[in-house]
Amino acid sequence: MQPVQPAPLLLQDTLRTVRRRYRLPAMPTASSRTQDDSPSATLAIVLEQIRISLEAGETPDDALKYRFFDALDCLIREAMQPARGDTAFQAMVLRYQIAAVREYASLAAHANQDRREVHAAVNTIAHPAKLQRMPSGALHAALTQLQAFAVAEDWNALSACAEQVLPLAQAEADSAVARGTDRLFGSPALGRLQRLAVLVSDQQVQRYRSLWDQQGPRAGSAIAMEQGAASQQRGAAVEARAAQALEVLAQRLNAQPENRTPYRVVTSMRASPSLPGNADYAKSEWDAVLLQQVSSDGDAPAFDVCLLIEAKASVEAATTDLPRLLRGLRLLASAEADATYVFDTHQGRMRLRGSSLKRFAGDDTHVAGSVLYCCDASADAYPKLLSTATRMQLLSAPGSVAYASGVADAASGDRQSLASVWEQLLTSARWDTVRRQYPLLRQVRDLMVHVDDLFMAVNGQSGLGAA
Repeated sequence: MQPVQPAPLLLQDTLRTVRRRYRLPAMPTASSRTQDDSPSATLAIVLEQIRISLEAGETPDDALKYRFFDALDCLIREAMQPARGDTAFQAMVLRYQIAAVREYASLAAHANQDRREVHAAVNTIAHPAKLQRMPSGALHAALTQLQAFAVAEDWNALSACAEQVLPLAQAEADSAVARGTDRLFGSPALGRLQRLAVLVSDQQVQRYRSLWDQQGPRAGSAIAMEQGAASQQRGAAVEARAAQALEVLAQRLNAQPENRTPYRVVTSMRASPSLPGNADYAKSEWDAVLLQQVSSDGDAPAFDVCLLIEAKASVEAATTDLPRLLRGLRLLASAEADATYVFDTHQGRMRLRGSSLKRFAGDDTHVAGSVLYCCDASADAYPKLLSTATRMQLLSAPGSVAYASGVADAASGDRQSLASVWEQLLTSARWDTVRRQYPLLRQVRDLMVHVDDLFMAVNGQSGLGAA
């Protein structure tokens, strides 16, 4: 089999010169001054010191532990500020403190399923199509009212109406309606919905709902769907622009005198199901891919992967996506070197050589030369040192919530609550991404370029270079 060729110089130069406006500096030390002295930045510095200590095989000392406590305490107090704090975290603390809020949150989490169950039970006996076929009378009127209460989601009125339906059904010997009414009464879902309706009027529950509402539109609402559609459209626009930039690069590569094998671009490349690696939680679709044809077997040419591009609407979206991307690269790298795999794309099926895919098992340097995130967002004047996901995991830890509850009730909280967060941070595998949060943050930003900068680079214009 023909060996995999190194990346052409034009591609290497493009990746070397494209401006990296999202890149982060090395983590400042605890003693150095930074432009950002927020609790989040301070905590990020402490987490990096903890990571370095652990990776050196050392146990972080008490001084570092207490710096962590101090930094987390400041983060929690900032989040608990009434006017400018984190309302999602404040809602968590309120749920921890108030039994009625905990009950409401538990019931609300399953309310949609309960509604579906009750609507199904009502439709069994009072579906509008069934009512049209039923003769008029007291039972027909009661079932019509039952359906109206279900549509209005007035659960107490629905329950009272069902109590009237049952004797009417028994009087008319309508066993189907009687059985359906018994099923409605026997459903715990109706009782849960009735209890939920009672809890909604509780003052603390209303406060809890108000805190959550400040996070943005509720999931499934018209506004949330509109915002989601706008984000998807923006991501699709970035994806299209990135693919266009790759097309320009492919044309330039094909025009090189020394080039004897054509390059082409494909979009929406889906991972072959025959790859032997673990596909769980791995990226399985790549937005835009630069391929090089290396052989042709009749009408079925084979290709090597030269560059993978993922389009994102924001830097934060790429940060969240990085673990999936890295698992996706490991899935590609699981290919057998002497095999050929069929990948579906928008341009049709492509045969990719396993030897080309196996290169993605390399180190971070190889990944940086083979993968890009593309975005059209502005770069932050002062990039955040603590990722949003890390901040939320630290705040939502049970120990942090318990500590915040103490802070809310008194001037100071019980730091013993924070000790559990410290132990998780040092020992739990689930906290590995928190320990390594800054190297991961730097990695994703190193891989990210603005789509306009990519266009400049593929056209031989380096702009501000690799800055």
